[in-house]
Amino acid sequence: MNAFDPAALECLAALADAGSFERAAQRLAITQSAVSQRLRALETGLGRLLVVRSRPLRLTEPGKLLLRYARQMQAMRADIARELGAQGQHDERLPIAVNADSLATWVLPALQPVVQAGLAEGFGLELIVDDQDFTHESLREGTVLGCVSTVAEALRGCTATPLGSMRYVAVGSPGFIAQALPQGLHRANFAKLPWLVFNRKDDNHAVWVGQAFGVTEPRLVERHVPSTEAQTRAAVMGWGVAVVPELMAAPGLASGALAALHPEVHVDVRLHWHQWKLRSTADADTTDAPPAAETPLRAGVLDRIGRALADGARAALRPLEPSNLATTP
Repeated sequence: MNAFDPAALECLAALADAGSFERAAQRLAITQSAVSQRLRALETGLGRLLVVRSRPLRLTEPGKLLLRYARQMQAMRADIARELGAQGQHDERLPIAVNADSLATWVLPALQPVVQAGLAEGFGLELIVDDQDFTHESLREGTVLGCVSTVAEALRGCTATPLGSMRYVAVGSPGFIAQALPQGLHRANFAKLPWLVFNRKDDNHAVWVGQAFGVTEPRLVERHVPSTEAQTRAAVMGWGVAVVPELMAAPGLASGALAALHPEVHVDVRLHWHQWKLRSTADADTTDAPPAAETPLRAGVLDRIGRALADGARAALRPLEPSNLATTP
């Protein structure tokens, strides 16, 4: 892999990010012809098509494999710049994928110490949002260098760190509950109510209903509100029932703006942090050096991000236990 031209790999990453040769050229401050020539040389040397010339561009499976390598090279370059005191001279992009509910609750506070310490200088931290069941695919494809995911098993070449369990509860406004559910929520009326849903990938409401009433694949009336904060606010406004993170619902429950439905029922989603294994430049000097995670003064930026997320999750989430996944006490 060391034989690949770093400039060509940079072009591949730019094409994946920008989606077109024109925008990739603008991002790299070179001509479209130069981008095309570098990509063609990479494809010729490998003997594989790496990019499908569609609108937008998309990477082939070999292209995704090579993109993972390009992302790791970007992260290592950011580490080198930091260790040489060259912060601000490079604009390296370090993308990580997180689910929207984590981003809305505990991820930003967890990353705050990293940003405050100045470790973000010299690279561009990019937070990519997807459902927690799908962020792992972004890591597999090389779109990101790390992700918060429900998947527990690490990919080859990656590490997986348990974070904790995010609890979801069903809530609605007292006014909505009094008007729509005078006899309470039960098996005869749950399918007639509007349920606030993040998007088509979101199934926490269906899992909650399944636990509460012992049904499988319930058919529910859905209102899509693609924001955790807006979903909670819509519940306060009486739009319907929302199954949201306990962390997000807590202020409304405390103030009386929200009321819990069947508070004994909850959905616990187990979260893990995955990242590619990247050796820091200092560790590369000796084969006997301990792993970067055990040498905090020499660890790379990605390792520090991972540790910050683990610390933040430990403070905000529930500890992982075998019974914590989708349980009803």
